[in-house]
Amino acid sequence: MAKKKRGHYSGIGGQAVLEGVMMKNKEKYAVAVRKPDGEIEVEVENYQGVLHGSPLKELPFIRGIFNFVDSMILGMKCLNYSASFYEDEDAKETVVDRALNKVTRGKAEKVFTALITVFSIALAVGIFIVLPYFITSYFKEYVRSNALMTLIEGVIRILIFLLYVIGISLMKDIKRLYMYHGAEHKCINCLEKGRPLTVRNAMKSSRLHRRCGTSFMFFVMFVSIILFFFIQVSNPFAKVALRILLIPVIAGISYELIRLAGRSNHVLVRLLSVPGMMIQRLTTKEPSKDMVEVAIASVEAVFDWKSYLAEEFGYEEEAPAEGSGKE
Repeated sequence: MAKKKRGHYSGIGGQAVLEGVMMKNKEKYAVAVRKPDGEIEVEVENYQGVLHGSPLKELPFIRGIFNFVDSMILGMKCLNYSASFYEDEDAKETVVDRALNKVTRGKAEKVFTALITVFSIALAVGIFIVLPYFITSYFKEYVRSNALMTLIEGVIRILIFLLYVIGISLMKDIKRLYMYHGAEHKCINCLEKGRPLTVRNAMKSSRLHRRCGTSFMFFVMFVSIILFFFIQVSNPFAKVALRILLIPVIAGISYELIRLAGRSNHVLVRLLSVPGMMIQRLTTKEPSKDMVEVAIASVEAVFDWKSYLAEEFGYEEEAPAEGSGKE
């Protein structure tokens, strides 16, 4: 049994993928996918990330920039891996595929993943950073205060984000992705509350978690409002350029906030986490038991949860009663 104790940071994190869950512990990560035949496939790899070993990756407010890039790269890689189980086996290699493989010397998939990652970042910048500014510019004839214009821009940015989240949640595949997202959170919450990682315990745990990427996105919105409020320029082109150039700064500050949220239970930290947790009600759904089984398989491939519970909560595994069999 485990002694009662407040939640304790485990160091593991992850994301939902197509019909599965990725869990990461330091440089080691695992992707568990429920295959079409019902079996769970688990792949374990190491990912060191960009600028591995550089002291820059340990500096506060700088490390968040690299962490964001690493998350994008690894996330895309894991999504592609999970999708490979559901690709059309009868699909034939096209002329374009052969040409790309020839040009990239057999590394077409890696190049394509890199291009998609860059395109995704550019699209996100355009939709969530640049677009709100241009929408707000239509109010400049009616609003003379630069401070108020900045606040309006921030509100529009948050509304666009919420509409995006709600819109994609209506898609069938995304709904299942959100259910696996919930399974991921439930497993981490189960462990960080000191409970043995079983399907039953995980199902009873919360599907919301302070270190979630959804909360990170809210902090990005929140920090951008503050920075754009205090850093003002008059030229319209300079304003757009400034918003783009400040993205690494925003990401760095937001990472420190989400990192603090995952390690501190201070009342101010809890209050800051409330909006992100509320948005998570949209980006997570209650998973089924078989989804939680997949998430548990991913956790166990990279994390010794029994040792963690023993060290942090004094957990002692109960031996089965004599003559009793396992369920």
